[in-house]
Amino acid sequence: MRDDTTMTAWHEWQESPWGRLRYTLAETNLAKHLDGLDDGPLRILDLGGGDGADTVRLAERGHHVTIVDNAPEMLAAATRRAVGADVTERVTLIEADVTELPHDIADGRYDLVLCHNLLQYLDDTAAALARAVTALRPGGVLSVMAVNRHATPLNIAVRQADPTAALAALDTDRTRTVTFDTTMTLHTAEELGEILDRLGCPVTGHYGIRTICDYITDDERKHDPAFFADLERLELALTGRHPYMHTARLFQLIGRKHPG
Repeated sequence: MRDDTTMTAWHEWQESPWGRLRYTLAETNLAKHLDGLDDGPLRILDLGGGDGADTVRLAERGHHVTIVDNAPEMLAAATRRAVGADVTERVTLIEADVTELPHDIADGRYDLVLCHNLLQYLDDTAAALARAVTALRPGGVLSVMAVNRHATPLNIAVRQADPTAALAALDTDRTRTVTFDTTMTLHTAEELGEILDRLGCPVTGHYGIRTICDYITDDERKHDPAFFADLERLELALTGRHPYMHTARLFQLIGRKHPG
């Protein structure tokens, strides 16, 4: 259960400059990989989709979206978002644990599956990715986003000016999220890419989400519209450029399921 305080903090995060960058970058990156899917509306599954911030905007483009989440408060927020966007007829909400998907969800019919900021809260990463790939039709696209373990020591060193804690972070795959007050498991793009290869959904795109923003310590300046516009342009230029994706705060992997 997420209380009102947590939900308020989450919505404030989404409206922050760093939250807005996260959604803009993810959407821009994903759009590069949707060519070649079926003509017409896509069938999209959003695993752990929360309040629909990723996929309601896709419903606004005419696609059919199914959001699965185990938190009724998040799904209630997704309902309000869909109503506000006037897309309720194209959005289906399912309250379920992504580790136990209903049979009619994991049946290989979706053109696109999103798995954004979910894996860090699960115990079995490989099993979760297997379920996501199973839900895809042959040739379908999978978008995975997770907190980047490579970035954590850098983030601690820069934001907290604590080299001792940064050194300790080199040897752990755990951290704590302030917004949801829970422990997260950190991943690397390389690790998840190997799992996707084994699942028959090889990576076709590797991007960094917030390659610069989180290392700028002056958070107040990011609220200035002119500065934010410049920062957004820089982030968009760097998101897919080597080597910056390797130290971005989050990474996004795009995979395509083998046809047949």
